Amino acid sequence: MEARKRPEYVLEILVDPIYVADIVRGILHTIFFHRYFPSMRPSSLDVLDLTLPVVADPELQTLIETRVGQLVRQLSSTSSPSGGSRGELGVRFFEKRRRKGGLGGWLTSTARGEEEVCWEVWKLKFTLTTPRTETERTALLRAEAPALQKTAMTIVKIVNRDKDHIPPITTSEMNPFPYEILLNPRAESDAKTTGFFA
Repeated sequence: MEARKRPEYVLEILVDPIYVADIVRGILHTIFFHRYFPSMRPSSLDVLDLTLPVVADPELQTLIETRVGQLVRQLSSTSSPSGGSRGELGVRFFEKRRRKGGLGGWLTSTARGEEEVCWEVWKLKFTLTTPRTETERTALLRAEAPALQKTAMTIVKIVNRDKDHIPPITTSEMNPFPYEILLNPRAESDAKTTGFFA
């Protein structure tokens, strides 16, 4: 069987310190809304006058809140008066396969005889910008809502366009595809078991 190509999507987002948590939360939920395959009741989140989808799964929501908090703390601790603090989140989706041999790259050992193979990666690169004047703050606020809308529409365009790499659902488990959200993931050559933290 020929190995599927694993796509990697990179989104760069400029954020104001006031809205960083809401924007990050909204983007993560938008990705998961389109890649979380169990049946669910849709919910929504209002961010900067935009309504974004939310996956109402307690485990996923806890993970998202944890990573949002970690990213916000990191951006706040490295922030300078001139702005420019950066942070990254990585979202990866896996499929479970029968183990064929050794581990390598994006594989990780799970239950006996299984491995998890990454089938999609999202890299979210956030840059915190701190306006120095009220005029700059107003300009940033005016630009943030359209930028968030453009990012959400980019996600929708990608998930509607790129479907061939999604593995078949071969399990009756509630969530057929394990996932992870990483703060500052390292290069893709690192194994999942090393933690992927910088």
